[in-house]
Amino acid sequence: MKKIQILIALFSCVGFMSAQDTVLSVPVTTLQPAETLQAVAPTFKFGYLSYNEIVYAMPEYAQALKSLEELKKNYDLEMERAEQEFSKKFTEYIDGQKSFPENIMLKRQKELQLLMEQSLNFKKEAEELLTKAEAELMAPIHNTVKEAINEVGKEHKYAYVLNTDANAYPYISSNGEAENCTDAVLIQLGIK
Repeated sequence: MKKIQILIALFSCVGFMSAQDTVLSVPVTTLQPAETLQAVAPTFKFGYLSYNEIVYAMPEYAQALKSLEELKKNYDLEMERAEQEFSKKFTEYIDGQKSFPENIMLKRQKELQLLMEQSLNFKKEAEELLTKAEAELMAPIHNTVKEAINEVGKEHKYAYVLNTDANAYPYISSNGEAENCTDAVLIQLGIK
């Protein structure tokens, strides 16, 4: 019985080895040359642009910056007024330190502390509101640019459009199917 099992195992190994030799003996010439593979692979045309250049060229961007600057100026004026009020009260506190009774001094210290906390809270709130205002003012601009890029992409039959800002793509081959489409988007927006 053991001999039969050994013979079966031996024939299985021999059969496996000869099948493996057959697979390995397939001629390499049946593989396709690299040129044929390149011809089969689809080529994609793509565009690249400077998103920032487009946004900065838009008149809406200049108006948004102007609005933000006006809002920031108003907040700065209010913070300056609060600082002046604090300075005035602090000077009064210092001047009256020797003549005020202790309970008045404690009251004035609390007033100063409250003014300082209110000023810090206002400054933090102003920064948050400026950030929110910037996002709200820039959202329509970004939507307009995105729509223009989509239109140019469809018109030029690009597979995709790359944003080259921040040196994200330091090299794009001029031999490929790449086109700088910054001007095309500016034309789409009616800027050029």
